[in-house]
Amino acid sequence: MATFVDRVVLHLQAGDGGHGCVSVKREKFKPLGGPDGGNGGHGGGITLVVDPQQHTLLDFHFRPHIKATNGVGGMGDNRDGANGGDLVIKVPDGTVVQTPDGEVIADLIGEGTTFEAARGGRGGRGNASLANTRRKVPGFAELGEPGDHLDVVLELKSVADVGLVGFPSAGKSSLISVISAAKPKIADYPFTTLVPNLGVVQAGENIFTVADVPGLIPGAATGKGLGLEFLRHIERTSVLVHVLDAAALEIERDPIADLDAIEAELSAYGGLADRPRMVVLNKIDIPDGRDLAEMVRPDLEARGLRVFEVSAITREGLKEFLYALAEAVAAHRLAKPEPEPTRAIVRPRAVDEKGFTIEQDADGVFVVRGIQVERWIKQTNFDNDEAIGYLADRLERLGVEAALAKKGAKAGDPVRIAEQEFDWQPNSGDYVSGPRGTDSRLEEDPNRLTAAQRLAARKARRVRSDDELLHMDEDGTVTTVAMSAKPVLITDDEEEDAGA
Repeated sequence: MATFVDRVVLHLQAGDGGHGCVSVKREKFKPLGGPDGGNGGHGGGITLVVDPQQHTLLDFHFRPHIKATNGVGGMGDNRDGANGGDLVIKVPDGTVVQTPDGEVIADLIGEGTTFEAARGGRGGRGNASLANTRRKVPGFAELGEPGDHLDVVLELKSVADVGLVGFPSAGKSSLISVISAAKPKIADYPFTTLVPNLGVVQAGENIFTVADVPGLIPGAATGKGLGLEFLRHIERTSVLVHVLDAAALEIERDPIADLDAIEAELSAYGGLADRPRMVVLNKIDIPDGRDLAEMVRPDLEARGLRVFEVSAITREGLKEFLYALAEAVAAHRLAKPEPEPTRAIVRPRAVDEKGFTIEQDADGVFVVRGIQVERWIKQTNFDNDEAIGYLADRLERLGVEAALAKKGAKAGDPVRIAEQEFDWQPNSGDYVSGPRGTDSRLEEDPNRLTAAQRLAARKARRVRSDDELLHMDEDGTVTTVAMSAKPVLITDDEEEDAGA
């Protein structure tokens, strides 16, 4: 079973916001109590925090799906729903958060550093919060906003002061086992170490960490062997130590050639050219190893490298090597800027959430994009006509209708916002109060005359022409104004007498 995991894919799902409540206060002897639907609670978010007690991503390897709780829906009597619980996920120091495409989102370094990876959805407002002078008793409420659903890649880059690099079986594991309390697997065959080992070393008053990076062979930077998987663990090191096998004559390998091969892989990986180097000629307890170390040492020192001859078995030369290593680490620490304090990495919301854009796609659909308008769509209950009318009012006030007209949209053209597509009907008129949950504008026939046209028609019908006005002459003959020389007005009494 795996005991060290340094790369995982997490499937994060933040909590959804709770729905708002539609309720009207009903109490004896108190008629017209008004709306009292409460707001929904906000969904829980997911936050990553650096914990120094964590050293691997093994827990996420077996549980990659992480879900926060949803917000509770609102209730009557103005009771708001409870918020969903936030999840705090502990990760090792040096964890890098990336998208599946490789884009770095956050680099978590330092104890207590936090990053909100997934935001919970907002809770929907109840009808009590939506009431105004026009909608005194709304028959609808907002739906809860869905929380973030996303996949992130976590990569662990060990935070160590010294990185030990070298060919397999060069003695890196043996070396780290004698200079620290680390207990790596040691055997007489290549690729014994399959995971990086981290050890704490003390030299005098100086304390530093050493990482053993396994599996470096020619081609490691391009994916051969295990190098590509573990080269990331030396990115943060202060000093690189080449562990060369001084007993290479037994396996027909040259320490100088080994050094050049490893340096070529480090150069191909990139970003490590500025790190100071040291060279350790290991296995001098073997007679031929000591002779070979004495032969190659002048050539290595000629390159400006500090060389140490050591034996992990007899511990010869280790004291000088460790004190020199501590000196190099201390010098690098002094040259570095002051460490950043514990920080919280946040993703700020857009400065202008009300902004939106309108584009027409190849199918002729006008696509409206914007943070606020898309959130409104997600929070609208499209089974409720009054909620749809309220959405139309909001979009009109925001200027979406005017912008669509400016883009050339006509009545009946398809418009898409988020996942919702509808036919655009501009100038739908003012909202008129009606039964809860309804909107009279949505019931109108598109071919029906407007209110102004109907009013003008009524006025026209009230104005009669001269031919349509009837009058009675003195002899009792009924004529029109056009046929009568002088119109005669008939009183009510005269009309009764004429009828008798």
